[in-house]
Amino acid sequence: MSTVPSITLNNDATMPQLGFGVWQIPDEEAFTAVGHALEAGYRSIDTAAIYGNETGTGKALAASGLPREELFVTTKVWNSDHGYDAALRAFDASLGKLGLEYVDLYLIHWPLPSRGTAVDTYKALEKIYSEGRAKAIGVSNFLPGHLERLLGETSIVPAVNQIELHPWLQQAESRAFHARHGIATEAWSPLGQGKGLLADATVAELAAKHGRTPAQVVLRWHLQLGNVVIPKSATPSRIRENFDVFGFELDDADLAALAGLDSGNRLGPDPATFDVA
Repeated sequence: MSTVPSITLNNDATMPQLGFGVWQIPDEEAFTAVGHALEAGYRSIDTAAIYGNETGTGKALAASGLPREELFVTTKVWNSDHGYDAALRAFDASLGKLGLEYVDLYLIHWPLPSRGTAVDTYKALEKIYSEGRAKAIGVSNFLPGHLERLLGETSIVPAVNQIELHPWLQQAESRAFHARHGIATEAWSPLGQGKGLLADATVAELAAKHGRTPAQVVLRWHLQLGNVVIPKSATPSRIRENFDVFGFELDDADLAALAGLDSGNRLGPDPATFDVA
């Protein structure tokens, strides 16, 4: 079985660079999908309160029999639970559904700049971290400006910012900001939600060159850039395929070709304006 490299976060916690995402997997299917992922070798599982599948995810973690210290579990506080007290309650609810005593990473799901609640919400995460109930804390979908405010008004630099990132949206500005401040970049929708990216001619050519699938090429690109990546699939064969990305290397020409695909186009919401309860 391939060994997934780990990255060291800014608080010295370690996080697998390749994990398994469960977005859009219903709770009743999460048990099976997460079970397949753990069997394939994944040890990092990414869920969120809004996904509605923390219960099924937690049951799969328990059923795996794997030692808790070998697992890295991420969940997130949703927009309706912004604010100090609400975020604390939401965390307790997530922990209960997961059936865990702690999570490895707890994130604010969206910055909601129109509400101005991110700082108070993050202060709740700082309390959770101080209690040892989250081994690391961070954010998701924060733009550099959102992070600047957080850094100016809170005590703990986020360990991770999980953002939409794929060859069509390479997020150079955010990645550079993260690097300057010791924040790990984690990619959601790393395969562009399959919306044409995996059929792109450049990606297809590189897949043929390396005898790999387009998805494997894109995931390898992420890993070589230093991104943490969490591909999602409910199909056992694809779950295994997405894990099998350590036996080849993209060369400089390959990386340059993929760099040329950046269009700056988002597939998901714009964090500057997104505000859904």
